Amino acid sequence: MRNSHHSLLSYFAFFFVLGLSQADQSIISHLQPQPLESFNLSLVQNAGSCYYTVLISTSCSSPRYTRDQIGISFGDAYGNQIYTPRLDDPSTGTFERCSSDTFQISGPCAYQICYVYLYRSGRDGWKPDTVQISGYYSRTVTFTYNTFIPRDVWYGFNLCQNASSALQQRIPKWFMFVILAVLASFIF
Repeated sequence: MRNSHHSLLSYFAFFFVLGLSQADQSIISHLQPQPLESFNLSLVQNAGSCYYTVLISTSCSSPRYTRDQIGISFGDAYGNQIYTPRLDDPSTGTFERCSSDTFQISGPCAYQICYVYLYRSGRDGWKPDTVQISGYYSRTVTFTYNTFIPRDVWYGFNLCQNASSALQQRIPKWFMFVILAVLASFIF
């Protein structure tokens, strides 16, 4: 009898974790980039002890090329912020339509990257498709823009605070009651 409870509990735990991972993906895919109201450079740390690979794909509906200045800032929920004021280099064809550009950026060691903001200054316009960031302590994360970046505004995603609360709202209440009932029957 005790083994059947363990098996049943294992099945529920498996489906619970599966449900969480699917809810997490749906939350991220439905978010749209937003402007950042204020950018605080004082949070940027000068220590450059970790390296990040940033892969930026430019949309096929972007202008053929851009001479705009493009900057990036990203980080984790613990205040570790990585900032690069200029990624662009028009002489090398950076950010051309239907292309991908890879950058090696150094900065403070961050844990799971949960926010990214892009900055564009200039008149040409630019439409990134995705921004993918990976680091030593962070699993690879992809942010889908697929929209033009407004001029002179930090524009992007902050999932640091929203992901956990949105995820909690996505878990059906009946599912939580089933988990609680199984745990109660196991205990009593």
